[in-house]
Amino acid sequence: MGRKNKYNPFRSVDIFEEIIAEYAGSKYAVAVDSCSNAMFLSLMYVGVNGKDVYVPKRTYPSAVFAVMHAGGNVVFTDESWEGIYAFDPFPIIDGAKRFTSGMYEKGTYHCLSFHAAKHLKIGRGGAILTDNKDARDWFKLARFDGREEGFIPCEQEDFTVAGWNFYMTPEQASRGLWLMSTMPKYNKDLPNEPDYPDMSKMSIFKGEEK
Repeated sequence: MGRKNKYNPFRSVDIFEEIIAEYAGSKYAVAVDSCSNAMFLSLMYVGVNGKDVYVPKRTYPSAVFAVMHAGGNVVFTDESWEGIYAFDPFPIIDGAKRFTSGMYEKGTYHCLSFHAAKHLKIGRGGAILTDNKDARDWFKLARFDGREEGFIPCEQEDFTVAGWNFYMTPEQASRGLWLMSTMPKYNKDLPNEPDYPDMSKMSIFKGEEK
């Protein structure tokens, strides 16, 4: 498989993931570079290509675009939500506005945001919470160009996953570890203020994309 790096800089990411999983109540957490890409990877993993995915019409645009990029058919709903919502009928949760202990819902792929405007203010970053080891293993490869962490760059001799460049950097993880040291046990959901615009009215969904 090639040589491994004796000094693996991603150890801080591993520790950060362990702490996030313990805080959330999930078996595993996989850190990525944004909540948007956490949702995209989750949608790719469950396989939404050609399938209807129900999404609230008032949400952050990248959540809707993640469905489109994963090949799903966006179906808008009038759902009013606080903190989290699901990409029905799939067990994927957009949890960008919720970060509190024990928040994980068993059997889901729960996506978190560590944007500067969210609870854990790393500046950029996200994570996927799961209790599925196979999913955890796939996410770890998929977020890192299909690479197995710890190998010397360009010396991995085989790939099993065609991945993306979505990994969290060790610097971001280290900041996350520092912030988690003072994170309250319980946090209120962030409000939808001002509310998101109605995505169903956007020209991209009316055949008017330019």
